[in-house]
Amino acid sequence: MAHRIAGIAAAQAHRDLGIDRTRYVSVHQALKTAGVVGMAQPMPRLFGVYFSPADNGPAILLNANLNIVTQRHTAAHELGHHQLRHRTAADEDLSPALRWGNGSWPDEEKTAEAFAAWFLMPCPAVLAGLGRICQGLPTGPEHVYELARELGTSYAGTVRHLQNLRLLEADRAHQWAKISPAALRSSLAGGAALPADAHVHVITASSHLQRVHADVGDVLIVRGDGAGFVSLPKGLARWTATAQTATPLEAAVVTDELSEPVVLDVSAASRGEPVQLTVVRESPRAGVHDVWPD
Repeated sequence: MAHRIAGIAAAQAHRDLGIDRTRYVSVHQALKTAGVVGMAQPMPRLFGVYFSPADNGPAILLNANLNIVTQRHTAAHELGHHQLRHRTAADEDLSPALRWGNGSWPDEEKTAEAFAAWFLMPCPAVLAGLGRICQGLPTGPEHVYELARELGTSYAGTVRHLQNLRLLEADRAHQWAKISPAALRSSLAGGAALPADAHVHVITASSHLQRVHADVGDVLIVRGDGAGFVSLPKGLARWTATAQTATPLEAAVVTDELSEPVVLDVSAASRGEPVQLTVVRESPRAGVHDVWPD
């Protein structure tokens, strides 16, 4: 029931807030459009807080110490409280694996949590991403990890949502959910050791005109016959694996010099012209939303 209510509410929010349902959803821009005041600051015990209009809202407070993916999810959860006209709520734990199934979550938390999934992973965006990654059918957990990178969501949350969308069988979803993202990152990098907490973004010929949302330390890996970087703009540096991989890697790492979006050209044997994509630095938000990048 929570997913049924949340799915309808998320679709309405996409429409009302002018969200493109075929691609990465900018939840922070959505908060601004919805007229929700946002702030992020370090909070040792809280993921986020929603203040309803009855308590001088609408406003949200996010934990600035969260990583990008968790902070995005928390922001979408708090937006769910707003869109669903909930009361003020302080969220100490947003892991449904820990509390959803044991009856301890109130209904408003369940629907806000489900809203976050449907808002960040609209079906058209999921289908478009899977079409680029695996011709529409995920045959391995790495495909789900790559989809999560396109959507800016967690691996475990993406597995669950694919099951909700009936794009992944329950048994397979259960098996894949047990695999650690670290193992998948290493697999995509050919077994190479990666920077701590770095995400891996795979670039192929199908990445043409896409946007890669990354943060400092993330690694971009080029796949395909004859594929390679034409040049690396400021903010990206060539990355060499410390351990030998099965096949040579053409990879770059995002550096702290990346501030504005940059265009990256990648050669591909299957295309007469380079694959062109935009790399955007998507850092965790801090301070007030008036200074957050869109």
